[in-house]
Amino acid sequence: MAQRPAERAVRTAVWALLLCAQAALGFSVAGHNDSSTCEANGSIYYVGEWYFLDSDHCTQCECTAEGSSCARTACTSLPAACIHVSHYPTDCCPRCEKIGCEYRGVVYELGQNFQPSECEQCTCDSDGIARCLVADCAPPPCVNPVYQPGKCCPECRDGPNCYVNASRAQVIPAGEPVWVDSCTKCRCHDGQDAGYWEGNRLATCSRLKNCKPEQH
Repeated sequence: MAQRPAERAVRTAVWALLLCAQAALGFSVAGHNDSSTCEANGSIYYVGEWYFLDSDHCTQCECTAEGSSCARTACTSLPAACIHVSHYPTDCCPRCEKIGCEYRGVVYELGQNFQPSECEQCTCDSDGIARCLVADCAPPPCVNPVYQPGKCCPECRDGPNCYVNASRAQVIPAGEPVWVDSCTKCRCHDGQDAGYWEGNRLATCSRLKNCKPEQH
């Protein structure tokens, strides 16, 4: 049966619409629709791509089908003994360019010798650790030592000496025996005596028999 002109025109229009729909669908898949891209930094990123924001180098994003998913990078803390810090414009976090030694809150350069107290001599070693030697002071050979500024161990300004007796009221110099009164002669221990200054700071005294001290 022959088609009438009106029916032929309708069929032609339907086919044209179907072809247009197919062409439009094919272009969308080939060109990636809006749900498969993200726009940032003036650029287009596809799903699965990572990028940093130009406005914040610490924020990293991933392009997902739902859009950009971003998180800010947490910077690790710099070493306490960092003595030179650089912060480059393209970096998120500051960099430690030079490390020294941190000792009691003070930072020293590698190889530096320093004296944090009168009794300590320290060196900042190449591994960033401060190593110190502490002076071991011997007991001073006197009962009245003094501390001099800048020195660790006490010194006997008046030389070696000791107390005459337990009252500690009188001090005599070490060395030769000393008459502390007309009947009593005392002598301090010196470096040649056994047990020198091992807790004994009293003189050894001898008294003349049947002697009465002179009254002054």
